[in-house]
Amino acid sequence: MTITAAIVLFAVIWFLVFFVVLPLNLTTQGDAGQVTPGTHAGAPAGAVVARKARLTTLIAVVLWAAIAITIVSGWIGLEDIDIFGTLRRGEG
Repeated sequence: MTITAAIVLFAVIWFLVFFVVLPLNLTTQGDAGQVTPGTHAGAPAGAVVARKARLTTLIAVVLWAAIAITIVSGWIGLEDIDIFGTLRRGEG
């Protein structure tokens, strides 16, 4: 795996985890009872994005390490995921 592939893999994993973590423990303005005029009652009351970004980074590092180790070690290769037989190495 090249350094570029590792960075792209980490970025993809980070954003996927971020979009999963973002709605967790969300307190809406309607739940808090303080709806700001002009906003929806379902809008977040207090966005704690920094804490969620730190949690996302921690989870993403663990997932990225597991996936990177699996890719680099060769435990799962192209032959294992090629169900149609179109990705053959060394040919072409």
